[in-house]
Amino acid sequence: MSWQTVKLEGVCDLFNGYAFKSSDYVDNSNTLSCRMSNIRPGGKFDIEYNARYLPDEFSEKYKQFVLKDNDVVIAMTDLADSPKILGVPTVIKTSGKNILLNQRVGKLVIKKENEVHFPYLQLALNSSQVRSVYKRFAGGGLQINLGKKDLLSVEIPLPPLPEQQKIAAILDAADQLRQKDQQLIEKYNALSQSLFLDMFGDPVGNPMGWDICSLADHGKFKNGLNFKKGESGLKVKYLGVGDFKSHSIIEDIDSLSFIDLNNSPSEDYFLKDEDIVFVRSNGNGKLVGRCVVMYPQDIKVTFSGFCIRYRVEDDYMNVTYLTYLFREKSFRV
Repeated sequence: MSWQTVKLEGVCDLFNGYAFKSSDYVDNSNTLSCRMSNIRPGGKFDIEYNARYLPDEFSEKYKQFVLKDNDVVIAMTDLADSPKILGVPTVIKTSGKNILLNQRVGKLVIKKENEVHFPYLQLALNSSQVRSVYKRFAGGGLQINLGKKDLLSVEIPLPPLPEQQKIAAILDAADQLRQKDQQLIEKYNALSQSLFLDMFGDPVGNPMGWDICSLADHGKFKNGLNFKKGESGLKVKYLGVGDFKSHSIIEDIDSLSFIDLNNSPSEDYFLKDEDIVFVRSNGNGKLVGRCVVMYPQDIKVTFSGFCIRYRVEDDYMNVTYLTYLFREKSFRV
């Protein structure tokens, strides 16, 4: 099977958003700014996520930046240590709101709709191969920033339109099954958390009068690895802030990304089975304090400088108990 490969610029164009100032924002309105944070991992659009409001008159003043239902936007900026949305297109759903395109988000326009099926294009741009190409444009610092030329320079396979539609339909059905599995996992996690409370009581109120101690008395903390962009020579598996999802255990090490280093870090920067890793710094306050238990087995895995590792050093602490403890809402407040 031989499909043509085309550059994205051959089938799409890109229009940049407007650089609204922080002073432009208001407490509430029917007009919202579409920012990169509204593009969720996997290509979902959520205008209510960390919503930022603009004066309603802006929808007329900046009408060339108004987005409509079914417009396609794409993130031009992402975190350098673990990019999840960079270059991933999503479809706008206005839900009756006025939505204005902000800077660092581009509007993707398909030039030849009779040749490109958008659901297929979304899958192609969300592939690991394309994402790795975009990641190479990282120029240092905490973020990767792509320009129009960078985004449109990537190459994608472009089968005939019927094949694109068939591929997208099959993968969409598979994704629906995955979402059902995820819903079952979330229900199981909620049940497990409820059983934890029944057994041990609220960790803050401590109604059962359990002994209180410091984690530092039974283990050691270590901040993660800070590395410079542009290093090369050694690829190492890497736990970044973007890997802290709803689950509390990471055993699928293949799902983690690689980073490039000049030299191998010291042994203390590699994770061991039953290490607990916390998010210690992030722009999203809801992520700070979230933790996962790692099981890298014999695979070398390091961790981000935005994280901190806790390693139990005696038999007093149980890592499973600790993860349930730190997942409890009253404990995180």
